[in-house]
Amino acid sequence: MHRLGSGDRLTFRYRAAGLLLLVAHLSVVGWLTLRPRSVPWVPAANLHPLATIRAALAQGPWETAASLGPALLLLAPLGVLLPLATGRLAVRGLGSLTHTVFTGFMVSLAIELLQTDVPGRTLDVDVLLLNTAGVAAAYLLCVRPLRGLVLIRRGPGPRRAAPLPREEGAQGPAPTIPRVGIAP
Repeated sequence: MHRLGSGDRLTFRYRAAGLLLLVAHLSVVGWLTLRPRSVPWVPAANLHPLATIRAALAQGPWETAASLGPALLLLAPLGVLLPLATGRLAVRGLGSLTHTVFTGFMVSLAIELLQTDVPGRTLDVDVLLLNTAGVAAAYLLCVRPLRGLVLIRRGPGPRRAAPLPREEGAQGPAPTIPRVGIAP
């Protein structure tokens, strides 16, 4: 697996900025989702996948966007911040996407499970699905352009120095074995 170079200053800056923004984002998400709400009644927990999404889609386009949009956008920045903070921005292929989406899913699951103890909040499996879809969409939309930007700013990869000639020891040069052809 190819990661950005560990000794590169620019890489360190990108990773440090990504980690700082990741911690700030998760702090805001925690504050928004884990503080108690005083509401007159609390709906029952939704454990049926796609039930809330179907109900929102039946309301019309603007109401659908207003009810599903916040769940899609809440954890979407993780799709960019996780690869940036972990140094997986330059990793190509399915590995980085899988890692990012799985981590986003686990963060969303942790938030949903922690909300069960918060007054005024309930578990909704559709929010878990929408949060994960938001992480995947942000990754697919933003990481490839960022990858190009980072690699352009870094320049071409490190050039390897030519191998050093072997030093002759006290016994002289190393013996060479002539190639022998295959007999008929």
